[in-house]
Amino acid sequence: MSASLEKKIKYTFKNRALLNEALTHSSHTSNKKRVSNERLEFLGDSVLSLVTSKYLFEQLRNMPEGQLTKLRSGIVCEQSLFGFAQKIDLGNELFLGKGEENTGGRGRRSILADAFEALIAAIYLDGGLEQAEKFVLGFIPAGETLKDSKPLVNDYKTLLQEIIQQNPEEKITYLLENESGEAHNKTFTASVLLNSRRIGTGTGKSKKEAEQNAAKDAMKLMGYNEE
Repeated sequence: MSASLEKKIKYTFKNRALLNEALTHSSHTSNKKRVSNERLEFLGDSVLSLVTSKYLFEQLRNMPEGQLTKLRSGIVCEQSLFGFAQKIDLGNELFLGKGEENTGGRGRRSILADAFEALIAAIYLDGGLEQAEKFVLGFIPAGETLKDSKPLVNDYKTLLQEIIQQNPEEKITYLLENESGEAHNKTFTASVLLNSRRIGTGTGKSKKEAEQNAAKDAMKLMGYNEE
């Protein structure tokens, strides 16, 4: 384990097992002695959302809810997390299986984004919310800069949510339909449901990408174009 990572993130772990888990991809768990970072990723996603929401709420007090949602979505999306992970060279610290190692896993967007969320959760469990917040805020632009930020054009999940929420009685949910392929080259299929009716399906190299493509599919079926 490289101490340089702790130096870069400005946090020293008391329980180093948490750090090891955050850096362990599922492809490296075949010996059964390793636990993958998937559960930490799940928790980290929620911590990231909470910290980001609180920060935006406090920094942009006159901004309406819809714009805050767009800004948050641009910050917590896979592409942004990939960029954050690159800033701390997170890919070089990961434990990968040979298949992932040989096919460029250290630079794969979905792997790095997921590992970044797992790292947030590990810091949260090891040092509490204050430490996790300090870490996350190191990657988010200052309040004044945020005012001029624009949401990602390809954030179809947020755009779809804005369309649907015009009718408060409607609810959209995402369902993982299938995952296939080798551990180092999986393909995920997800659907988006309006109440209980499927309105879009998409595939991707990560669950998040599949959900984005499902939302994009739903928007096309509803007559919304990108232009």
